[in-house]
Amino acid sequence: MWIKICANTNLDDAQLAAELGADAVGFVFAPSTRQVTPAEVARITPHLPEGIECVGVFPALPAEQIVGIAQECGLNTVQLHGGVSLDLVRQLDEIFSGQVKLIQTVHWQVDTDAASAALVAEQLQQIEADGLVGRVLLDAKAGPNLGGTGVSFDWDAARATFAEANTGLKLIAAGGLRQENVADAIRRLDPWGVDVASGVEQTPGRKSPEKLAAFIRAARNPS
Repeated sequence: MWIKICANTNLDDAQLAAELGADAVGFVFAPSTRQVTPAEVARITPHLPEGIECVGVFPALPAEQIVGIAQECGLNTVQLHGGVSLDLVRQLDEIFSGQVKLIQTVHWQVDTDAASAALVAEQLQQIEADGLVGRVLLDAKAGPNLGGTGVSFDWDAARATFAEANTGLKLIAAGGLRQENVADAIRRLDPWGVDVASGVEQTPGRKSPEKLAAFIRAARNPS
Protein backbone atom coordinates (compact mmCIF):
# COMPACT_ATOMS: atom_id res chain seq x y z
CA MET A 1 0.00 0.00 0.00
CA TRP A 2 1.49 3.30 -1.18
CA ILE A 3 0.94 6.00 1.46
CA LYS A 4 1.09 9.76 0.90
CA ILE A 5 0.98 12.26 3.74
CA CYS A 6 -0.20 15.49 2.18
CA ALA A 7 -0.43 19.19 3.06
CA ASN A 8 2.90 19.38 4.87
CA THR A 9 3.87 22.89 5.93
CA ASN A 10 7.12 22.29 7.82
CA LEU A 11 10.22 20.12 7.87
CA ASP A 12 9.45 18.30 11.13
CA ASP A 13 6.16 16.90 9.86
CA ALA A 14 7.60 15.84 6.50
CA GLN A 15 10.60 14.16 8.14
CA LEU A 16 8.37 12.35 10.65
CA ALA A 17 6.13 11.04 7.87
CA ALA A 18 9.18 9.63 6.09
CA GLU A 19 10.58 8.10 9.29
CA LEU A 20 7.25 6.39 10.00
CA GLY A 21 7.25 4.76 6.57
CA ALA A 22 5.27 7.03 4.26
CA ASP A 23 6.14 6.64 0.59
CA ALA A 24 5.37 10.24 -0.34
CA VAL A 25 4.93 13.66 1.22
CA GLY A 26 2.79 16.33 -0.40
CA PHE A 27 2.94 20.10 -0.51
CA VAL A 28 -0.11 22.15 -1.48
CA PHE A 29 0.40 25.06 -3.87
CA ALA A 30 -3.35 25.45 -4.44
CA PRO A 31 -5.34 28.00 -2.38
CA SER A 32 -5.83 26.40 1.04
CA THR A 33 -5.26 26.98 4.74
CA ARG A 34 -2.32 24.59 4.19
CA GLN A 35 -0.91 26.37 1.14
CA VAL A 36 2.88 26.74 1.05
CA THR A 37 5.23 28.82 -1.06
CA PRO A 38 7.93 27.45 -3.35
CA ALA A 39 10.58 29.05 -1.13
CA GLU A 40 9.24 27.22 1.94
CA VAL A 41 9.24 23.86 0.18
CA ALA A 42 12.69 24.44 -1.29
CA ARG A 43 14.00 24.65 2.29
CA ILE A 44 12.35 21.32 3.22
CA THR A 45 12.99 18.85 0.40
CA PRO A 46 16.83 18.78 0.58
CA HIS A 47 16.56 17.39 4.12
CA LEU A 48 14.23 14.50 3.28
CA PRO A 49 15.47 10.93 2.76
CA GLU A 50 16.56 9.89 -0.69
CA GLY A 51 13.82 7.94 -2.43
CA ILE A 52 10.85 9.65 -0.78
CA GLU A 53 8.37 10.95 -3.32
CA CYS A 54 7.98 14.72 -3.02
CA VAL A 55 4.64 15.70 -4.52
CA GLY A 56 3.50 19.18 -5.41
CA VAL A 57 -0.28 19.64 -5.51
CA PHE A 58 -1.13 22.26 -8.12
CA PRO A 59 -4.25 24.07 -9.30
CA ALA A 60 -4.73 24.71 -13.02
CA LEU A 61 -1.67 26.88 -13.61
CA PRO A 62 0.24 27.37 -16.87
CA ALA A 63 2.62 24.50 -17.55
CA GLU A 64 5.70 26.73 -17.42
CA GLN A 65 4.75 27.96 -13.94
CA ILE A 66 4.25 24.43 -12.62
CA VAL A 67 7.57 23.33 -14.10
CA GLY A 68 9.38 26.32 -12.58
CA ILE A 69 8.01 25.59 -9.11
CA ALA A 70 8.76 21.87 -9.40
CA GLN A 71 12.35 22.60 -10.33
CA GLU A 72 12.81 25.21 -7.61
CA CYS A 73 11.44 22.85 -4.97
CA GLY A 74 13.14 19.65 -6.11
CA LEU A 75 9.83 17.87 -6.64
CA ASN A 76 9.80 14.48 -8.35
CA THR A 77 6.00 14.28 -8.74
CA VAL A 78 3.33 16.76 -9.78
CA GLN A 79 -0.30 16.22 -8.77
CA LEU A 80 -2.85 18.13 -10.85
CA HIS A 81 -5.76 19.17 -8.68
CA GLY A 82 -7.80 21.77 -10.52
CA GLY A 83 -9.79 19.56 -12.88
CA VAL A 84 -8.79 17.27 -15.73
CA SER A 85 -6.94 19.07 -18.53
CA LEU A 86 -5.37 16.69 -21.02
CA ASP A 87 -3.70 19.61 -22.80
CA LEU A 88 -1.90 20.54 -19.58
CA VAL A 89 -0.89 16.92 -19.01
CA ARG A 90 0.59 16.73 -22.51
CA GLN A 91 2.53 19.96 -22.06
CA LEU A 92 3.97 18.82 -18.73
CA ASP A 93 4.85 15.38 -20.06
CA GLU A 94 6.73 16.93 -22.94
CA ILE A 95 8.66 19.39 -20.75
CA PHE A 96 9.45 16.93 -17.95
CA SER A 97 10.47 14.16 -20.41
CA GLY A 98 9.80 11.47 -17.84
CA GLN A 99 11.93 13.09 -15.11
CA VAL A 100 8.87 14.06 -13.04
CA LYS A 101 5.86 11.78 -12.52
CA LEU A 102 2.27 12.94 -12.87
CA ILE A 103 -0.80 12.20 -10.74
CA GLN A 104 -4.24 13.35 -11.87
CA THR A 105 -6.86 14.19 -9.27
CA VAL A 106 -10.46 13.27 -10.07
CA HIS A 107 -13.25 14.53 -7.83
CA TRP A 108 -16.29 12.62 -6.59
CA GLN A 109 -19.16 14.99 -5.85
CA VAL A 110 -20.58 13.55 -2.64
CA ASP A 111 -24.04 15.09 -2.91
CA THR A 112 -24.70 13.91 -6.48
CA ASP A 113 -23.29 10.38 -6.43
CA ALA A 114 -24.98 9.08 -9.59
CA ALA A 115 -23.94 12.02 -11.76
CA SER A 116 -20.49 12.00 -10.20
CA ALA A 117 -20.02 8.31 -11.01
CA ALA A 118 -20.78 8.92 -14.68
CA LEU A 119 -18.40 11.88 -14.85
CA VAL A 120 -15.61 10.01 -13.06
CA ALA A 121 -15.96 7.04 -15.41
CA GLU A 122 -15.75 9.35 -18.42
CA GLN A 123 -12.67 11.10 -17.06
CA LEU A 124 -10.94 7.81 -16.26
CA GLN A 125 -11.42 6.60 -19.82
CA GLN A 126 -10.11 9.90 -21.22
CA ILE A 127 -7.04 9.77 -18.97
CA GLU A 128 -6.22 6.20 -19.90
CA ALA A 129 -6.75 6.85 -23.61
CA ASP A 130 -4.28 9.74 -23.39
CA GLY A 131 -1.76 7.33 -21.87
CA LEU A 132 0.42 9.86 -20.05
CA VAL A 133 -0.80 9.46 -16.46
CA GLY A 134 -0.72 6.14 -14.63
CA ARG A 135 -2.09 7.19 -11.25
CA VAL A 136 -5.41 8.83 -10.40
CA LEU A 137 -6.20 10.27 -7.00
CA LEU A 138 -9.90 10.16 -6.21
CA ASP A 139 -10.89 12.87 -3.74
CA ALA A 140 -14.20 14.01 -2.31
CA LYS A 141 -15.80 17.20 -3.56
CA ALA A 142 -18.31 18.74 -1.18
CA GLY A 143 -20.09 21.67 -2.80
CA PRO A 144 -17.46 23.98 -4.31
CA ASN A 145 -14.64 22.62 -2.11
CA LEU A 146 -12.10 20.48 -3.96
CA GLY A 147 -10.46 18.32 -1.31
CA GLY A 148 -9.27 19.16 2.18
CA THR A 149 -12.83 18.91 3.49
CA GLY A 150 -12.42 15.87 5.73
CA VAL A 151 -15.45 14.37 3.96
CA SER A 152 -15.44 10.85 2.51
CA PHE A 153 -17.36 9.62 -0.53
CA ASP A 154 -19.22 6.41 -1.39
CA TRP A 155 -16.38 3.89 -1.54
CA ASP A 156 -18.56 1.05 -2.80
CA ALA A 157 -19.95 3.14 -5.66
CA ALA A 158 -16.44 4.36 -6.51
CA ARG A 159 -15.10 0.81 -6.64
CA ALA A 160 -17.93 -0.20 -8.97
CA THR A 161 -17.21 2.82 -11.16
CA PHE A 162 -13.54 1.93 -11.46
CA ALA A 163 -14.43 -1.67 -12.28
CA GLU A 164 -16.90 -0.61 -14.98
CA ALA A 165 -14.42 1.87 -16.48
CA ASN A 166 -12.02 -1.09 -16.78
CA THR A 167 -8.85 0.96 -16.99
CA GLY A 168 -5.35 0.05 -15.92
CA LEU A 169 -4.99 3.23 -13.86
CA LYS A 170 -3.72 2.98 -10.29
CA LEU A 171 -6.27 4.33 -7.82
CA ILE A 172 -5.20 6.48 -4.88
CA ALA A 173 -7.97 7.03 -2.33
CA ALA A 174 -8.32 10.36 -0.53
CA GLY A 175 -11.07 12.34 1.15
CA GLY A 176 -11.98 12.02 4.82
CA LEU A 177 -9.48 9.27 5.61
CA ARG A 178 -8.17 8.87 9.16
CA GLN A 179 -6.84 6.14 11.39
CA GLU A 180 -10.33 4.90 12.31
CA ASN A 181 -11.60 4.34 8.76
CA VAL A 182 -8.61 3.84 6.45
CA ALA A 183 -8.62 0.06 6.85
CA ASP A 184 -12.32 -0.08 5.95
CA ALA A 185 -11.71 2.19 2.94
CA ILE A 186 -8.92 -0.09 1.73
CA ARG A 187 -11.06 -3.22 2.07
CA ARG A 188 -14.04 -1.66 0.27
CA LEU A 189 -12.29 0.41 -2.38
CA ASP A 190 -9.21 -1.77 -2.99
CA PRO A 191 -6.95 1.16 -3.93
CA TRP A 192 -3.32 1.06 -4.97
CA GLY A 193 -2.57 3.83 -2.48
CA VAL A 194 -4.05 6.19 0.10
CA ASP A 195 -3.63 9.91 0.75
CA VAL A 196 -4.33 11.80 3.99
CA ALA A 197 -3.99 15.39 5.14
CA SER A 198 -6.47 16.75 7.70
CA GLY A 199 -7.09 13.27 9.13
CA VAL A 200 -3.64 13.22 10.76
CA GLU A 201 -3.51 16.82 11.96
CA GLN A 202 -3.60 18.25 15.47
CA THR A 203 -4.29 21.74 14.07
CA PRO A 204 -4.61 22.89 10.44
CA GLY A 205 -1.18 22.57 8.86
CA ARG A 206 0.43 20.74 11.80
CA LYS A 207 0.53 16.95 12.01
CA SER A 208 -0.18 14.90 15.12
CA PRO A 209 2.64 12.35 15.62
CA GLU A 210 0.20 9.94 17.27
CA LYS A 211 -2.41 10.19 14.51
CA LEU A 212 0.25 9.96 11.83
CA ALA A 213 1.76 6.79 13.27
CA ALA A 214 -1.66 5.21 13.82
CA PHE A 215 -2.79 6.01 10.28
CA ILE A 216 0.29 4.46 8.68
CA ARG A 217 -0.05 1.33 10.85
CA ALA A 218 -3.70 0.94 9.91
CA ALA A 219 -3.02 1.45 6.20
CA ARG A 220 -0.15 -1.06 6.21
CA ASN A 221 -2.23 -3.69 8.02
CA PRO A 222 -5.87 -3.20 6.97
CA SER A 223 -6.85 -6.76 7.92
